[in-house]
Formats: sequence, structure tokens, C-alpha cells
Amino acid sequence: MNMAFAPGAQQTSLGGDFLALDLAGRGTPNPSNELLAEGEARAIFEAGRPARVLVVDDETHVRAMIGSTLERKGYEVQLASSVREALEALEANTYDLVLTDIVMQDLNGIALLEKLHAQQPNLPVVMVTAIHDISVAIDSMRRGAYDYLLKPFERDHLIGTVERALRHRQVLEESHNYQQSLEQMVRARTEMLRHAMEDLEHSYDVTLEALGDALDLKDSETEGHSKRVTAYTIALARAMGLSPAEIKIIARGAFLHDIGKMAIPDEILRKPGKLTPEEQDVMREHCTRGYHMLRKIPFLSGAAEIVFCHQEHFDGSGYPSGLAGRDIPVGARIFAVADTLDAITSDRPYRKARSFDAAREEVLRCSGTQFDPAVVEAFLKIPNELWQELRSEISGQNRRFSTFELSQPPSPQEFKN
Repeated sequence: MNMAFAPGAQQTSLGGDFLALDLAGRGTPNPSNELLAEGEARAIFEAGRPARVLVVDDETHVRAMIGSTLERKGYEVQLASSVREALEALEANTYDLVLTDIVMQDLNGIALLEKLHAQQPNLPVVMVTAIHDISVAIDSMRRGAYDYLLKPFERDHLIGTVERALRHRQVLEESHNYQQSLEQMVRARTEMLRHAMEDLEHSYDVTLEALGDALDLKDSETEGHSKRVTAYTIALARAMGLSPAEIKIIARGAFLHDIGKMAIPDEILRKPGKLTPEEQDVMREHCTRGYHMLRKIPFLSGAAEIVFCHQEHFDGSGYPSGLAGRDIPVGARIFAVADTLDAITSDRPYRKARSFDAAREEVLRCSGTQFDPAVVEAFLKIPNELWQELRSEISGQNRRFSTFELSQPPSPQEFKN
């Protein structure tokens, strides 16, 4: 009997003349309690649009019977007599379900199944065939088929299989839409958090600049020193290939290196003459005092280490801990060169500013003793014109210089308007 429908036929075991096979572990449907209410499937995917079903079979009467049965249930049905015709239909339209025969004259349904599963993995495909071979059924399921119907079958069983497949498609679509919505929400929240963190970080940096300005007012002898030495430190750190994240921490440490002087008595800090040994000991406490001022602030913990170590020498002769070599944080080793550069090229009450060439000679002379040779090497590769232009732009106030705009560390070109 080569009929698609066999009203009243009985389902038997695999060895007999069975009517349908369900390999997805869902069991044989019971029309009395598993079928959707008539017309419910019409709006499964879009309000006002019935589910679209593509039926592929090279037997005219089978196509017609399946098509008419599904249309009576409210589905929009497209019929195709071959795999090639089906592929043309799939290019021209979208479908919610495909029912396809396996053995056809041009190409078999397995080829169509594989193509659909690769291109539209959420599109359920039900194999409809007269081949009574369990291995074929299993192979179809492994290749991505949702279900497998054997001819002849009852109309109710066809409708039940179609509705289960469409519910499966609906679940996949809802899951996909939910995933997309969740990802979009996460992206939006992440972007909001990023902006909030940027705003917070900007507020932090504005506060730091205010602290630097307050220190300049207290120690007018070194006015502008914090900004200049920070710019020099950034340029050196960039030349040494440090990451923007590392440079940002080092810049904050450089800018706040003298913050501990806020706790030094004015009579020592502003003393015009030479300090006594006792006064020098008090002055040297500014490293430790600055460290304790910053270390408990989470976003300044890295900067606090630089503040604490900025007077250490590469050979171990510095203070407060006598650290040497790589035991000194790299930011402090970089800062030491930048600090000396600014000190030599700035006016002091007891001497006039010297040239950048003089600063280069002094830094080179102290390589391996006061300074890290690797930092000195990077410093010597940077032309004096860069240091001069940085100094002029900061001191001249032609452009408001923010020591913390570090997405691209500063170069002379970035200061030109």
C-alpha cells in the first residue's frame, strides 16, 4: 500500500507494518490531549500570519493530501516536487517547517536535510518516507532531522508531528530572541558601567590635580614641577613600551610624588638656606608620609608605591628603604630620570636653570648608580626638542594640560591646536 494516509490503521512494532516512528524520545502523540486547538498554530510565530510549511515529495497525490490536510488546519503550505524546486522555494521565501520525502528522482531528501541544517539550524525538518529501515531513520536524526514519519500514516499523527515540530521551532526562536535580548542588555549595561567608571575616574583625576595645585601653593619654589615631571614620565614610559594601563598608574604616582610634603612643617619646607641634618631627616619623611596618605585609596594603591620609592637609587644608596635594581618599581625608576631632567632645567633660588644637554650629560653620568641603565638608554633616544616642547606647552598654559589624558600618551603633536 503506497498511500500517505491510512485512516484507522494500527501502529505495530518495527518488524510489522507500522505507521509512524518517533525517534526524538517524545512518544506517539495522543490526539485527544496533545493536539493544539484548531487554529492555534496559525499565530505561532507572528500575529496574523499562519505558520509556513514546505512539503517536498515527488508523488503528486502524496503532496496534495499532505498539503490539503495542513491547509485545513490553517497552515500556509508550499508544495515542491523535487529537491531543486524546494531549494528555489527556500531562496524565495522563509518557512517554519519542512516536510520532505527521502527518495526522489533528482536528489534525495537527506541532501536537502544537510543543506538546511547547515544554513538554518533552527528550521525543523521532518522526514516523510516509505523506507522501513531503522538505520535510515537514525541516520536522518543524526543529520539534524527533527522527526521521521513512515508512510502510510494517520492524518492526526501528521498534524501532531507538525505541531510538535512547530512548538520546537517556537522554543528555539524564543530562546534565540531571549539570548539576543540578554546580550544586548549586557552590552548596554556594560557600556553604561564603562561610562560611569570613566566619569568616576575623571572625577578622581580632577581631585588629584586640585591636590597638585594645592601643593604648588604650599611650595612655590617648585610651581608647575608636578605637571612637568608627569609629562616627562609619561613620555619615557611610552618610549619603554609600557601599556596605557601601566602608564596611567605611573602618571598618578609621578604627579603625586611630593604629596607627603603637605605634612612637612613650613619652616622646613620653605627654609631658604641649607637644611640641618635633623631637618633633612624630617624632609625625607615625605616619601613615607605620602605613601600612607595614598595607600588606603584603592585606585591609588599602585601610585602609592611610586610615591614611596621615588627617592630610591638604582645602586641602593637612596631612601627610605635602600632598595636597589629591579626591587624598585619600574615607575619609580622612570620617574627618577624625569625628576632629575626637570630639576636641572628649572630655575632654583640658589642657581639658574641649565640646558637639556647638561641634563642629558648628568643622567648619563649617573647611569647604573642613581638611575636604571635601561631607562637612561630610552631617555637618550628622545630628542631634546620633545622635552622642550612639553615644557613650553605646560608652562606657557597655551593648552590646559591634563596629566591623566592617557588613552594616547602625549607627544608634541598632541599639544598643537
